Amino acid sequence: MTKRSESEKALFSHWNYAHRGLYSKDQSVPENSLTAFRLAAENGYGAELDVQLTKDGYVVVFHDDTLDRVCKVHGLVSDYTLNELREMRLYGTEEKIPLFTDVLEAFGKGNGPLIVELKTGKRNAELCEKTRVILSKYKGVFCIESFDPTIVLWFKKNAPEIFRGQLATMKEDYEGQKWPLPTLLSNCCFSFLNQPDFIAYRNCERPKAVLRARKKGVLLVAWTSHEPEVDQVKNDAVIFEYYRPEPRF
Repeated sequence: MTKRSESEKALFSHWNYAHRGLYSKDQSVPENSLTAFRLAAENGYGAELDVQLTKDGYVVVFHDDTLDRVCKVHGLVSDYTLNELREMRLYGTEEKIPLFTDVLEAFGKGNGPLIVELKTGKRNAELCEKTRVILSKYKGVFCIESFDPTIVLWFKKNAPEIFRGQLATMKEDYEGQKWPLPTLLSNCCFSFLNQPDFIAYRNCERPKAVLRARKKGVLLVAWTSHEPEVDQVKNDAVIFEYYRPEPRF
């Protein structure tokens, strides 16, 4: 296990991270857009973003598995090539689905830390490796996270120097997963294998197993807060949207 120093943890703790960038609730500045990440950087926040692969193997920044909600196009992101995706628009604006490299350039190396969520799919190893290579050239502060414990494990084995986190939520949210997987995932039971440096947990009551992990030095991040009253004492960092907190707490 890579033991993190307090100075390493301090790079990521007590930050407010703009969820998918500093986007507007009405999506006039769309989520996961270059403008949203520029605004997050300009206002002094960290930022959280989501990466996945196109059909032809490019790493793009986009949250949903399908394009229906954001682009009004049916199908998976992985069904389309980069050039095809570039013809689409985010929520009817002029914003396009950005390359991960373009987002890193827009956010800038001297700003707050980035939380990079890797979406799970059929090409996890390819996504992990390409994300690792891209991040190796980025000079800013960053960490990775995923709901998929095997993705977090990949980084433990192949890039242990990268700060890594396990995303989790209460068991009722794991739709379509057969018992006992929801219980195991909600309690972060695979942490003995992938040994996360932080747990990003839904902004709700946390299981005892997660609270015990925090007492042992694992950072606890809340997602996604919609109001300034989120309990900062119970969290080491907060992912937020729809309001503008102080950049740090």
